[in-house]
Amino acid sequence: MQLRTPRLILRPWTASDAEALFRYARDPEVGPRAGWPAHASVEESREVIRTILSMPETYALVVRGAEPADEPVGAASLMIGAASRLCVGAREAEIGYWLGRPLWGRGYMPEAVGALVAHAFRDLRLDAVWCGYYEGNEQSRRVQEKAGLIPHHVVDVAPGSSSFGTTSEHVTRLTRAEWESREADGRR
Repeated sequence: MQLRTPRLILRPWTASDAEALFRYARDPEVGPRAGWPAHASVEESREVIRTILSMPETYALVVRGAEPADEPVGAASLMIGAASRLCVGAREAEIGYWLGRPLWGRGYMPEAVGALVAHAFRDLRLDAVWCGYYEGNEQSRRVQEKAGLIPHHVVDVAPGSSSFGTTSEHVTRLTRAEWESREADGRR
């Protein structure tokens, strides 16, 4: 399955994406912000595609019309029910995402997360979506805010367990009823 936005294609990952994944995932500014260490090799990236990025509702982000064509520059996913680390209900999902640093600040991630939120509610008929960002990650906070997620609670993170170097994770949520109300009002 693919999701499309005005500027992006969200498509499944393939084994042939390993080199592009490594190009962005080796950056020490990318993974730690999302809660994982920078990749050390193309082989590691290939294994991540095989074991993590091949999960249901996990998408490679491709910028439409960019060169090289069809190259993933980030990822976005819906981890539904027990697949979530936020312990959400069976009809709820956690959103996870990251984007290669050269593309930061262009509005791609709010566009991708907005598409995932709409897919979660419109197509999958989920009851709520959750997301989190580490204390100090203002870019991720803004992505969630632009996608309409609302602050819900803060979780203490064990010292040393966050590769972003913080001890707090802010958790946001949006229910289908809240999303439908905003859609009816013509805003996201």
